[in-house]
Amino acid sequence: MPTELEELVEFLHHGNTQIRQIACENLVGYSTAQPSLFKSNQLLPVRDLKLLVRDYSAISQNALTILINLSQDDEVVKVLAEDDMFLEALLKKITDAKDTTANEVAMLLANLAKSDSTKRLIGLQRAVPKSISDSSVAIDQLMDCFVKGADKSTNKSADFDYLAYFLADISRHEEGRHYFTQTQPYDDVIPITKLTVFTEHRSHVRRKGVASTIKNVAFEVAAHSMLLSELEANLLPYVLLPLAGSEEYSEEESAAMPPDLQLLPPDKARDADPDILITHLETLLLLTATREGRDILRERKVYPIIRETHLHVENEGVREACDRLVQVLLRDEEGEARPEP
Repeated sequence: MPTELEELVEFLHHGNTQIRQIACENLVGYSTAQPSLFKSNQLLPVRDLKLLVRDYSAISQNALTILINLSQDDEVVKVLAEDDMFLEALLKKITDAKDTTANEVAMLLANLAKSDSTKRLIGLQRAVPKSISDSSVAIDQLMDCFVKGADKSTNKSADFDYLAYFLADISRHEEGRHYFTQTQPYDDVIPITKLTVFTEHRSHVRRKGVASTIKNVAFEVAAHSMLLSELEANLLPYVLLPLAGSEEYSEEESAAMPPDLQLLPPDKARDADPDILITHLETLLLLTATREGRDILRERKVYPIIRETHLHVENEGVREACDRLVQVLLRDEEGEARPEP
């Protein structure tokens, strides 16, 4: 005989809207306390929730919240991420400027991006959502949500911050890194250049996801020249600014730094999250893979900034990342004298 909770789960597919709404409301807490409750009958409750995402707003919001909580489970992620119709439903909601659940959709997409199958969004063609984007490609549309919609400027109910984590996971794939480093035909812009401005955004989620995306893109050694060129991506100042504090540098050091790093205000603070600092330090280390990259980092006086970071941040992981980078910058180049840092 089913328990009261099991009966409540069965009401998720009831024909009466009010009953579905009450069931959804009361089951939100159990999606974290008893997630196994939703895996009964070969994940039938999860399939019900996929349909409820398209239900009335009050029901949809609770259904999305439950799925966000359940999508820590690999089996649930697989069922959700591999369903083309469900992904289209999510894309339709997040690109609707009036949808009140767009932030929840962004969170769910961030969880689903752990599945390799979501990389198909990089080339997926769908209807153009005129209020958000001029592109018919899903990944372009999500980028436009993230970039144009920051600070709730396109949808008053959403800031799309959690798409930062989605983009970071997409950039794990070769296809994703290729997307971020190639000019896109619909707007003639290299996507990574749209993200760099957020390395010092007030949203911690946005900063962290963008930092990870930039680091993943830096694994594309063939793109390093473009990433470091001041006439193209001009990545360096955006990676260095979160590492910089209010310290004063010698006139010689300051004059050679990127312009954005010169004459910083006296209240300039480093990013408070050591993990974000480490991610940026690892990006810089990746950019030393070529001689050109090492020379640019030396010429632009990256070493003094790393020196001060090591001195002022009392975190072992940050200091170890600083040490690894400094070792490369101070290392002799083959057949040459030790370079100036």
